[in-house]
Amino acid sequence: MATPQRQFKDDTYAQLARLGKAIASPKRLELLDLLCQGPRTVEALAQQSATSVANASQHLRALRAARLVDADKKGLYVEYRLASDEVCRFYVALRGLAESRLAELERVKRDYLERRGTMEAVAADELVRRVRSGAVTIVDVRPAEEYRAGHIPGALCVPVAELRARLAELPKDRAIVAYCRGPYCVMAVEAVELLRKHGFAAHRMEQGVVDWRARGWRIERENSRAAALPGPMRTPREAFAKGRAARASHSSRGSP
Repeated sequence: MATPQRQFKDDTYAQLARLGKAIASPKRLELLDLLCQGPRTVEALAQQSATSVANASQHLRALRAARLVDADKKGLYVEYRLASDEVCRFYVALRGLAESRLAELERVKRDYLERRGTMEAVAADELVRRVRSGAVTIVDVRPAEEYRAGHIPGALCVPVAELRARLAELPKDRAIVAYCRGPYCVMAVEAVELLRKHGFAAHRMEQGVVDWRARGWRIERENSRAAALPGPMRTPREAFAKGRAARASHSSRGSP
């Protein structure tokens, strides 16, 4: 017969194991990564994770049972979101642990990038230095709804699907740094390839909004009125002018 102490331990670890069981699926981890960027409908999550709506719904139910995600009814659709910011920090910590312990993870990424052609990944700290000096144009190539939910200050909203049609809006006399959802997102890789083919000095930043937030750095969000508008909030040239004015203001105040 189990002692009260043994029963306590068994019950405790059984609850902790619920989280391990919930994330013991590559698709569920990808869904958490997507939800770290912002809320989404089941249909959007299914499309962006290359799975069926039925399978996405099943995975989301498992994540919800572990209290990792919540859902709201929005008209005809169900929209999922992370249960709290802690869930995103948990995902980032898990990813960091995997990167430090699993050499295979780095090899998968390196092999993919080498097949596409080696690209310089600009470290977030270096990006901050370049942004503060006004030396680069930052381009957020995620879908517009993710940009609205939160983006790196001063970044331009140019979804990768629109990039080819909007190349003329980007300045060619400045280096461009593109970012997307983080080190395992390929949108920035595709964006940099396209930009370089058209003569831009472009680089990829591995860190995304999730990593930026994890470091305690400020994230910008569109206000509720702007978030209701379709497409980009402003053109790259308008955003660039706004960002330059903001940098000048910060510089004059000597802010960190």
